[in-house]
Amino acid sequence: MSESFVKFTYPLKVIERHLDTFGHMNNATYLEVLEEARWDFINQRGYGMAKIRESALGPTILECNIKFMKELRLHQNVVIETQATSCAGKIAMLKQVILNENNESCAEAVFTVALFDLKARKLVLPTPEWLYAIGVSEAT
Repeated sequence: MSESFVKFTYPLKVIERHLDTFGHMNNATYLEVLEEARWDFINQRGYGMAKIRESALGPTILECNIKFMKELRLHQNVVIETQATSCAGKIAMLKQVILNENNESCAEAVFTVALFDLKARKLVLPTPEWLYAIGVSEAT
């Protein structure tokens, strides 16, 4: 991950509802927990639902690519690391890695994200508040 942007961490325990019939985390659940981690850090940095409603600007996912490397099983404690890897024009890239107790990568995901104007229904250039929320800048 890029060292120039803020790295966020989100601890998670794999619970029963995360599992599929094979006894490991269901592939669709990865998207849910990765989104949970993203909402956690943007909320912490002042870009929660209140800010989205107030500004009518919110995050949108344009593309996602997930690679599954090691299975995640019931009651495993993991950490989701999230970090922007680039930001140019209207588009930013976020990389998320799920690490197990041995600090091994279990899954890696790359998301193409942008800021969406809810009134005009189009992508817009990132605001200083949004850049701060995703860790591209340190001050708003």
